[in-house]
Amino acid sequence: MKFVALVAVVPAEREEEAIEVAKNAGAGAVTILHGRSLGLKEKKIFFGLTLEENVTVLHFILPGRLSLRVMKALTRALDIESDKNSSVIYTMPLGHVAGLNVEELHKFENEVKNLL
Repeated sequence: MKFVALVAVVPAEREEEAIEVAKNAGAGAVTILHGRSLGLKEKKIFFGLTLEENVTVLHFILPGRLSLRVMKALTRALDIESDKNSSVIYTMPLGHVAGLNVEELHKFENEVKNLL
């Protein structure tokens, strides 16, 4: 089974929503990282404090056949196509993966069988 990494960078306040959408689309475990977003626009300063958007980086390891379904679900739910969007989602192929939970692998096998 070929795996891909699906990475979704979402506003921190939409973290739970994004995780729920991904899991409903077939994703399993997720690694969650917190950070700040620095875009092309100048930072806002309010009373001497620099305002930066807090973001959450969600990192999923998924079977290749399942990744597109999860990505489409996140794209719809987070309205990625909107002009006001501040999220980004992308996938990367993984050459070698070690340490995946056996229970997670069985879940993935069932999800992929349902896709076929």
